[in-house]
Amino acid sequence: MQDIRIALPHLTITGIQFGQTDKPLVLALHGWLDNAATFTHLAPMLEDYCVVALDLPGHGMSSHRSPDAHYHQMDFVQDIHACVVEQGWSDVILLGHSMGGILGSIYAAVFPERVKCLISIEAFGPLTEHASTSTDQLRRSIESRLSMAHREAKHPEDFESAVRARALAGDMGREAARILVERNIEEREGQLSWRTDRRLRTISSLRLTEEQAEAILNGIACPMLLIHGEQGFEKVKANAERRQGWVKSLTRTTCPGGHHLHLEAPLDVAEQIIYFLNNQ
Repeated sequence: MQDIRIALPHLTITGIQFGQTDKPLVLALHGWLDNAATFTHLAPMLEDYCVVALDLPGHGMSSHRSPDAHYHQMDFVQDIHACVVEQGWSDVILLGHSMGGILGSIYAAVFPERVKCLISIEAFGPLTEHASTSTDQLRRSIESRLSMAHREAKHPEDFESAVRARALAGDMGREAARILVERNIEEREGQLSWRTDRRLRTISSLRLTEEQAEAILNGIACPMLLIHGEQGFEKVKANAERRQGWVKSLTRTTCPGGHHLHLEAPLDVAEQIIYFLNNQ
């Protein structure tokens, strides 16, 4: 396991590499407000692969976007592609959790020639809203950004309180939260601060429509594995029931655990991933 840095023209992406580069590449994408450490337990179990887990911009140790920018979903897709191109990666096995699974599905559809397989944990395509809500979405997004700009940042009192807060917010156990917080907190002038860019918490400007989600999932040409947690998000299961016919080659499975099952109960998840990849 080693830290990596990828210098892009507009920012620097950090991450963790598990395994040797002469093995097939698994590019791992974390969920919203998480970081590359979310794959700390799962990645070593994929011993026949080189797992590169990225910190997406604004997360973990990666750069924040410039003060005049925001965190649009499609900009993350561009960041991922910039890393793939800069590193010269091809035949990528994409592994995404939650938001990372959403981004993986979009990337696989937009750049199918780069992606060999797609594995999504607790996510099945983009979150959507009806087109009629567009003006309300924009209004709430703008107001949330202006409101945050005028509020002082909140700092954790100590490390343990930060762990408790992350566990509560992420619906996960204390030890899983501790792994994420260790990579997402730093000390500045005697005070603990979150590394995560707080602008990530503002409301998205516009979500895709269900028709756009269908077009994206229809565009996934590679085999896809969807992993649910037995106690995972019901919305993911509902989306899968409604959308599963939109992906050309889809395998669905369920493993013990909640939304962060890859971090809290990784053995079953690893077994399902290995079985899926061995049969491609």
